[in-house]
Amino acid sequence: MLTERFIPINDITYHIRVIGIGEPVLLLHGFTGSGHTWNELMETYKDMYRFIAVDLLGHGKTSAPNCHERYRMEEAADDLRAILDDLGLTRVHVLGYSMGGRLALGFAVRFPEYVMSLTLESSSPGLPSADEQEDRRKKDAALAARIEEIGVERFADEWSRIPLFATQETLPKEIKDRVREERVSQRAAGLAGSLLGMGTGSQPSCWGELAGLQMPVQLLAGELDSKFVRIAKQMADALPFPQISIIEGAGHAIHVEKPAEFGRIVVDYLKRRKYDGD
Repeated sequence: MLTERFIPINDITYHIRVIGIGEPVLLLHGFTGSGHTWNELMETYKDMYRFIAVDLLGHGKTSAPNCHERYRMEEAADDLRAILDDLGLTRVHVLGYSMGGRLALGFAVRFPEYVMSLTLESSSPGLPSADEQEDRRKKDAALAARIEEIGVERFADEWSRIPLFATQETLPKEIKDRVREERVSQRAAGLAGSLLGMGTGSQPSCWGELAGLQMPVQLLAGELDSKFVRIAKQMADALPFPQISIIEGAGHAIHVEKPAEFGRIVVDYLKRRKYDGD
């Protein structure tokens, strides 16, 4: 049975959705998403795993503070640990998409003892150089200002037309409508704060920490998303225990474009990473 909870954590009220039985899997959505991002995965495999879908800071029904410093990845990772502690969970599988994948990796670096396995969909460890980070921070700040200027609905339509999501143009209307509905349900302050506090330019780079990660890491990228295919291969070269899958015919949002294949790949990987208690 699906349950919804509001959990007060470090001056923020987080909204989570929990369903299923079995080993726990923490689900972290991308920018403009929510815990509903994972509905199909959760419903399909709820008899095998206990899924915990979190509305990340500024998204869904979770608080959207006005101070962008509160969105910093370190604070968001601390919040996730507090949520798991509240749920009585000491070891979880973690699955993150895009922004949620960056947070998942940051969480694994900060609290590796909590992570049984890590699955990163279309994710990166951040930008390696200070110049790249500064350039991206400026772009994220401009985008945050744009969101607050034009509002979420107009922004959602503009966001859907960026090249990163071009591969979704041929999806059935009902799927595109569902993605748009999730985007337009957001708040301008939450999206802007997320960009300013936890955007790719603001997050600490994790490239140097990859070699030290001792948990198994699965990297997923869509064949048509050439940038993140390249990043995934670079990450695989740096990680001690990687597995990489490139999904044919998919772009950035594999779970949207190829949901059945995505679910099979994720769950087949989790089956091989069953917690043995050590």
